[in-house]
Amino acid sequence: MNSLRQKITFGYYAVGTLIVGLSLFAFVELRLIENKILAGGRISEFFDATLEIRRFEKNYFLYRQAADMSETRRYVLQAQALLRENHGVFDAIASAARIAVLQDELAQYTVLMGEYESLGDAGTARTEALEMRIRKAGKEIVTLAEEIARTERTSLQSSLDRHRRVLVISIAVLVLAVVVIGQLLSRRVARPLKSLEDNMEAVAQGRLTQLERESDDREIASLTHAFNHVLQELELRQTHLVRAEKLAALGTLLSGVAHELNNPLSNISSSCQILMEEGDQADPAFRRELLGQIDEQTIRARNIVRSLLDFARDREFKTEPLHLAQLFEETLRFLKGQVPARVMIATEIPPDLLLHGDKQRLQQVFLNLIKNAVEALEGAGEIRITARRGRATGDSAPSGKGAHFLAFGRCEGHGEVVDIEIRDNGAGIPPEILPRIFDPFFTTREVGKGSGLGLFIVFEIIEEHGGCIAVESEPGQGTAFFIRLPLPAGEHHA
Repeated sequence: MNSLRQKITFGYYAVGTLIVGLSLFAFVELRLIENKILAGGRISEFFDATLEIRRFEKNYFLYRQAADMSETRRYVLQAQALLRENHGVFDAIASAARIAVLQDELAQYTVLMGEYESLGDAGTARTEALEMRIRKAGKEIVTLAEEIARTERTSLQSSLDRHRRVLVISIAVLVLAVVVIGQLLSRRVARPLKSLEDNMEAVAQGRLTQLERESDDREIASLTHAFNHVLQELELRQTHLVRAEKLAALGTLLSGVAHELNNPLSNISSSCQILMEEGDQADPAFRRELLGQIDEQTIRARNIVRSLLDFARDREFKTEPLHLAQLFEETLRFLKGQVPARVMIATEIPPDLLLHGDKQRLQQVFLNLIKNAVEALEGAGEIRITARRGRATGDSAPSGKGAHFLAFGRCEGHGEVVDIEIRDNGAGIPPEILPRIFDPFFTTREVGKGSGLGLFIVFEIIEEHGGCIAVESEPGQGTAFFIRLPLPAGEHHA
């Protein structure tokens, strides 16, 4: 089947067919029992007629009243009519031979009663002998009728017991069939929907990978296709947002770079002016010194511009060996013009500490975190940046020391890692805001002063590197971000 609707409809039809089938079966069973009850009524009526025959027979022998003889004949005729008109009912209970004996007995009983009535006188030997024969025939009739009635009651009871068993078995079969059909529908209908729900939940938590189609049902396939289309649009828009955030960060960097370029340009300008004033009269050694300074400051300016271009250039994710101390030095150079005079930035990073990563993206991570720390200090304070090598012992996140600590993401695997800490002594983050700081578009700044994407991009880049990030913050005690990045197997100090 290629449709959830068809499967559900099939389930309804299957259950409905079972219910209708069992209902028809129960109806047939009830009709059979009804026929048996009707047959039992005829047999009970026959048995009652034989008892009445005996009762009026005894009355006639005692009182010799014509009315008793008339009633006896009436009940004999009634019994014979019941046998004749309901031969099918009686044949189903008793054998044909027994029914024939019963008919013969009734006929003989009628003849004997007629002879007894014709004698008239009582007390003679002949009447007494005839009475004995009549009593014997009547007893035989009642005995045969009683056996037939008992057999009918036993048969009716057996039918009721069988019907009860069939009803219980039918209910059990119906329940079992409903359970089986429910399980089949659950496997074919509910499970694909649950899988789709789980995939959507994963997407809601930030995973934007395409969904695998786990069912050929039209509805599931359509939902999966539509959702994958939404994911593609989200990825495209997220790429645009990241690029926009990067451009915003680039705008911030330009002021710092302009300040950083001013020094080498000033040195170049001063050296050029001196050379122009001195001309050929300048001492050759002094001229070489000035030209060396111009060359040195030109290289310095070129490196600053090259670093800025590297940061601004869009490129695919690519890892390379990076000296972490140099990476932070270059990043801080970008921010030099943005750091107030009363904000001190101290770094404690081993000069030989290497890691593998995408330089541009890691610079954006450090840039965002340091810039946030500078803003949190509000013009005065201290930022400490430390890094060290370590070893991960499994799925773990960097560990904080305070009670206000939250970890985001998971560090996968074992082996060598680099733990980076960026800590400030600013105002801190309120506990109700802390769990949401990495959510996209979440910001506490005024409208127009922040997109809410900076920390979200930090989180995305760290996860892209297979690392994880944690934050520890308490109002009035400052904030610390902990980053753990894995090192390739066998990586050593430079």
